[in-house]
Amino acid sequence: MAYIGDLKYYENDGIGVGDENWGSYQYVTLADIVNNFMLMYVGNHELINNVDRYKVLFHAKRAIQELNYDAMRDIKVLQQSLDYQLRLVLPSDYVNYVRISVYDNGELRPLVENVQINYSKNYLQDTSKNAKVLFDEDGDILEGMSQVDYDRIKGLEASVYLGKSVMSGQQGYFDDGRWYFERTIGARYGLNTETANMNPTFRIDNRSGVINFSSEMSGKDVVIEYISDGLERGDDSQVVVNKLAEEFIYAYIKYMILSTKLGVQEYIVRRAQKEKTAMYRNSKIRMSNLHPSRLLMTLRAQNKWIK
Repeated sequence: MAYIGDLKYYENDGIGVGDENWGSYQYVTLADIVNNFMLMYVGNHELINNVDRYKVLFHAKRAIQELNYDAMRDIKVLQQSLDYQLRLVLPSDYVNYVRISVYDNGELRPLVENVQINYSKNYLQDTSKNAKVLFDEDGDILEGMSQVDYDRIKGLEASVYLGKSVMSGQQGYFDDGRWYFERTIGARYGLNTETANMNPTFRIDNRSGVINFSSEMSGKDVVIEYISDGLERGDDSQVVVNKLAEEFIYAYIKYMILSTKLGVQEYIVRRAQKEKTAMYRNSKIRMSNLHPSRLLMTLRAQNKWIK
């Protein structure tokens, strides 16, 4: 396990910007994890022997992925503008989103996912009655903008969401030449709460790797909060994991190797499984950041008068 001095930590010995090592002590690299496991858990006098390094590396990566999906949930935040088709390309290390918001007037307004299809491919066809699909000289299908995408971008799509307009600073509905406004207190009769939202909507096209937004997002910035699998850097020396979860990774590797190794007694596999489960639970508790001061501030609400 490598240690660095104060000068290297704060200034990186005068190389580059100098902030490369800030906060690095709380993490351990994937390369160090594999080296430590091969040194301390593998040998003739250990429970595991004659195991290849690439197997340890594979299981270590899987353990880091499992941690990032559930326990660590190291949320990344990215702000971007949309292209002319009101699309946002998913980040290169994207696995799943936590929240997608529009940044408007200095505040974040969370968006909801559209339960309807708001995007579609469109194959170009000829004008004959058979409507044959057109191909290029390489035999690939020619594509164009679909009517679904056109209506979404132009704001012409029929939606189950609350499409509100603004008149004199008041939000309401314009129908048949007349304006209708709702009371600010109370509920709308027959409102579908699943789709009750006045903000723009989105829908993720995972196969194309983009997020499609409704026409209200034109000219606005999107803030996406998402989780990664922790392996996005590609270099084993650059992939890191919090030291609070280091013991779980060792336990995970040991269990996966023993459970797939021929001739290992079942009670040994079960013991390794219990150890892995216990280490995973401890890691989640350690990384949950349950600070007493924050809990105390939350409990102060019990003395708040409702009316």
